Parts: sequence; structure tokens; C-alpha cells
Amino acid sequence: MCISHRNRRDFLKTAAAAGVAVAGAQALVAPGTAGAREHTAAIGDKVALTDVRVFDGSELTAPRTVVIENGRIGVSAFGARRIDGEGAVLLPGLIDAHIHLRDVTTLRQLAGSGVTTGLDMACFPPSAVDPLRELPGLTDIRSAGTPAVAPGSPQSQLPAFPADAVLTGPDQASRFVRARIAEGSDYIKVIIDEPGLAPETVQAVTTAAHSFGKLVMAHATTTAGVERALDAGVDMIHHVPLDSPLPAGVAARYTATGTVAVPTLTMMEGFAGLGIPGMDYAAAEGSVAALRGAGARILAGTDANSTPGIPVQPPFGTSLHHELELLVRAGLTPREALRAATGLPAQSFGLRDRGVIRPGYRADLLLVDGDPLADITATRALRRVWVGGVEYSPAA
Repeated sequence: MCISHRNRRDFLKTAAAAGVAVAGAQALVAPGTAGAREHTAAIGDKVALTDVRVFDGSELTAPRTVVIENGRIGVSAFGARRIDGEGAVLLPGLIDAHIHLRDVTTLRQLAGSGVTTGLDMACFPPSAVDPLRELPGLTDIRSAGTPAVAPGSPQSQLPAFPADAVLTGPDQASRFVRARIAEGSDYIKVIIDEPGLAPETVQAVTTAAHSFGKLVMAHATTTAGVERALDAGVDMIHHVPLDSPLPAGVAARYTATGTVAVPTLTMMEGFAGLGIPGMDYAAAEGSVAALRGAGARILAGTDANSTPGIPVQPPFGTSLHHELELLVRAGLTPREALRAATGLPAQSFGLRDRGVIRPGYRADLLLVDGDPLADITATRALRRVWVGGVEYSPAA
């Protein structure tokens, strides 16, 4: 069972206790997209994309040729089938730094929107994740598996939630981390919420994970939660507060410690739109502005999910394009937003074979009309998508 950061039952219970009317709240789901509908080129097909302007992480190059060979960016166009790019822009495949896996349809939807890598932030049991790994021509994934949660938290009350992930104290941290690693988790996640893990438990999980060379992701949706995550030394903080913008001093701590921010503005916008007192999207937007002003590293992540009962369900794939637009509205330049979905997440998660268009790297590519450095919405104008060298028909 894959989970997001709340389930509807506990969300409604909390809201009702606060006297909030949420009976009319609807899940924010975009009109359905079929995702990638078909492969149009096989692995091993050698292709030369001619007359394409390449985003090199800073600017667009002059028109050039990019070769795809055996799933990688090649060097020589000799013997390649040629595709005329007609001056369109070639981007590295997009990376969504916060999703919740569901099934293989998830991967098709991501691929069809040019999202060639998906970083899952909670999905269990391992039997739900393992079949989705390394599928040729489909979006490549990594996963946190099961997150660490506190007793009484919404996640701990899910019928299938693993008991060993409900931590009552720091003495359980090492065992929790070892179990996740044994199950194949690529990084470790902790939920810092109310009710949330005690600070000493978060610290113990972080220390244990780092001893095994694993990054630690923290879910934090309040300023107080963010400060607890920073105190523990986690590597990335997912979400931004909806209660108040991050103070400049707190934002500066991200930069000082090298902590990475994944604001998930799409999800923050969705929850703020439910009309619950104390949830203000302006706070989330202000937090991103503060983080950018402090020079913090910001990644694009959507919290895309299709989990039953979740009141906000960003669609897989298409929501990342919306996330880029929201990041730009919050103060990032289009260049910074593109980097937040390409090179920066690749670097931050240690994915050394993607994020840029360079010989030897994965042929994760999308060809778009228009200039996304001038207008970020141009990322939606997909012509072609390649995932590990396999071409897909973009989603409608």
C-alpha cells in the first residue's frame, strides 16, 4: 500500500475537531491523461536528433545534433536514423523529487509527461515497489519504502502499516533503519508532524541512516517541524509551512547546513485550497521566496499520488509542469526551475548518470516547442519523449 502524508479519515477527524467544515472538499485531480501510450523506438535503436537547441543547465546551445545509442547519449551519428528537431528545445528528462508510487500505470503517466525519474517518498510493502524497478522504457524510480512515524499518527493507524516503523523512542532507530535497508529502501524518511516523532528519535534515525550511507528525508509542514528537522541534521526537508512563511533565519539554516528543500507547492496549493483555517498558500510561496533568497537548494517535487482517501491528489507527470510554474511564480527564474527538475535532483540524490545531456549519460530526453527559459509553460509543449533511449508518444 502506497501512502501520502495524510489519509482522509484522520484529516477529516482533525478538521472536525477544530470545527472546520470540510464536507465539500474535493480531491484536486486534473483531467485524466492516458500517459505514455506506446513505444515508438526500441532500446538499441540509434537515433541522431539534428537541429536541436540543448538546455545545458545554464542556457540553450546553438542548434546541434544529439545521438541516442543503446539507451545512452552517444558520440557519433554514423549509421543513425535521423530525426529533424526543427530548432526545438531538447531538455534532460525531468525528475519529480516527491511522488507516491501506485502501480505501473503511474510510470506510464510519468513517462508520457516527460518525467523520466520518479523519487518515491512512501510506498510499502516492498512487493509493491520491487516490480516497478528498472522496467525498460518506463520511468526509473527510487523509493523510501516505509517511513518512520510516531504512535497515534495518521500513518500508524493504517491497517497495513508495518509495526516496526512506529517508533516510540530513539532505541528503535537503528533497527528501523536496518529493516528499511534490508527491504531495499534507497533512502530513509521520517514524518515530523503532530503527533510526530520526538526530536531525539529523529536524531537517532538520522544518525543511524547516515552510518549506513543513506540520505534522510523529513516530512515537515510547519515552521516548528522544519526547525526540528534542521536540528536533527536531515538531508532534505519535504514540503514548506502553510502556517507562516519561513523566517529568514530559518531559511538561512538550510544553506548553512546544506539541507535541500523540496517545497511541493502543488500539494501545498491543494491543501490551502480546502479552506481550512491556518492553511495559507501565501505562507508556502513566501517560504520558497525566503529559501531562494538564502541561496538554499530547491528541488521540484509534487507529492503526486492516487491513494484512496487523500483529499489532494496531484496527477502523475502533468503536475510536475505545474510545479515548475508555481516555483517561477514564487520567485525562481525559469532557468532555476528547470535545474530544480533536472541537474539538481540528480546531484542531490546521487544519480550520477542523468540530469544533463552529456555523452555516456542516460538518454532521458524531452523535445519541446518554444523556449522554456523565456516561458516555463513551454515544457508542456511536448513533441517527443525518450526514457532510457526508448521513445514514447507524449501524453495528450
